[in-house]
Amino acid sequence: MKSFVCVLIVSALCLSANGQESFKCPDDFGFYPHTRSCDKYWKCDNNAAELKTCGNGLAFDASDPKFLTENCDYIHNVDCGDRSELEPPISTTHCERLYGIFPDDAKCDVFWNCWNGEASRYQCSPGLAYDREARVCMWADQVPECKNEEVAGGFTCPAAGEVSNSGSFSRHAHPDDCRKYYICLEGQAREYGCPIGTVFKIGDSDGTGNCEDPEDVPGCEDYYGDLDLKSIRKSELLAGLQSSGSGRSTPVTGKKAPRPAPASRNAPESAN
Repeated sequence: MKSFVCVLIVSALCLSANGQESFKCPDDFGFYPHTRSCDKYWKCDNNAAELKTCGNGLAFDASDPKFLTENCDYIHNVDCGDRSELEPPISTTHCERLYGIFPDDAKCDVFWNCWNGEASRYQCSPGLAYDREARVCMWADQVPECKNEEVAGGFTCPAAGEVSNSGSFSRHAHPDDCRKYYICLEGQAREYGCPIGTVFKIGDSDGTGNCEDPEDVPGCEDYYGDLDLKSIRKSELLAGLQSSGSGRSTPVTGKKAPRPAPASRNAPESAN
């Protein structure tokens, strides 16, 4: 009886293995998805089938209706459908799998692009954070994983009625960086940066200000140090970057002069 049970078990394993590993090529040449595994596929050459496995963290893209494309892509980019099985994760530092894009465990504005287990660090622009679901950088206050102290560097918007600027929209200088500033929208702070070659100038009224030339902002004249601002502005103008005014360009600083002391912020220059 015992030997009979063993025969049945071995037979079942063989049938399972044959069903998993055997494949009849529909054509002489092509690449075909596995019936159950999203990271496996069949390569047919001269009507001979070979089972292939994508890199750990990649999945086979079966969207080519002619089955002539051999393409393994990030799992989140592939519609696996009923092909739900995946190889077990192989992790390295900052990488849940050998291939993929993964959030940082400590900082919500940092993410890692992993390729064959090697992680490259990326950081979102000021005021943004990496959204794990959408896998893009979004406003930090819209990313649930961000702690309060990480959103806009911990800056807190003034309470309603505390600033003379009426309405729900106001601008506020960064305490340490002349180029950066905060926008408060309905009590929610978002960090911005002025276009390269300019710094934030506080306006006459509380909660106002604009990006201006450093020489027009007391205390921030030497922010860019010895950089050739005329060449920088010309390059940005030719590239069409200045037209946006969004301030999300790559930070370029010289000596990085700190924001002038609060007493100097009330200088009578208009910047409405």
